Amino acid sequence: MKKNFISLKKYEKKIKLGFFTSKGGVSKGNYFSLNCSKSSGDLINNIKKNINLSIKNLKIEDKKLKLINQIHSNKIYDISKKNFHNQFSGDGLLTKDKDIALGVLTADCAPIFLFDKFSNVICCLHAGWKGTLSNITRQGIKKFKSKNIKTKDIIAIIGPCLAFKNFEVDTNFKLQFLKKENLYSKYFKYKNKNKDLFDLRGLINFQLKNEGVKEIHNIRLDTYKKSRLFFSHRRTIHKGKINTGRMINIISFSD
Repeated sequence: MKKNFISLKKYEKKIKLGFFTSKGGVSKGNYFSLNCSKSSGDLINNIKKNINLSIKNLKIEDKKLKLINQIHSNKIYDISKKNFHNQFSGDGLLTKDKDIALGVLTADCAPIFLFDKFSNVICCLHAGWKGTLSNITRQGIKKFKSKNIKTKDIIAIIGPCLAFKNFEVDTNFKLQFLKKENLYSKYFKYKNKNKDLFDLRGLINFQLKNEGVKEIHNIRLDTYKKSRLFFSHRRTIHKGKINTGRMINIISFSD
């Protein structure tokens, strides 16, 4: 099976992780081809097949994959065997259970993996602009601290997302961030009198560093520009279409 995800070899002995592309699935049309979102309008059987293909490709068939109903928030849930089958609405999942894999779906928002260097806890976050505004990464770090894991021991990996040059926003959008923190102004660049460009990845990096995370890796690929590799909500809108797929991003412990 052809590899259709991006990983980091450095951590493969301890952690299995994959930022999946849109390739290697069975969906058709606007969802071609590895769409993993059950709320996208795609055929449910295709979505199930695509999720199973992703699990198989990452070679974690022995793990139970947990996803979450994403709502663009900063809510993160601690998952165990006891609550695995519960339904959660939020944008982050965390576990110390070696038999559980975690996943989030993206199509311009930033997928973030967090884990500690001793491989005690793994976490995945869905960070769109709303989640970044409410500082979901801070909530993630708090979860690690509550388990007596030092911030200096946390590793963060930020996956493919909408790039600075393609994230056009209006003045009201910018003002929401400046009301939160004036330092956020440096993550906006003037485009014209009505529009700015927003550096989502840059701000997430800043927030992680501000929490004390020392080791941060970036998969610097633009979901908008790389149309042959990624779904993009914004690109879909610009093309006058309604629906698009979502990539899956999965993290688990290695066996």
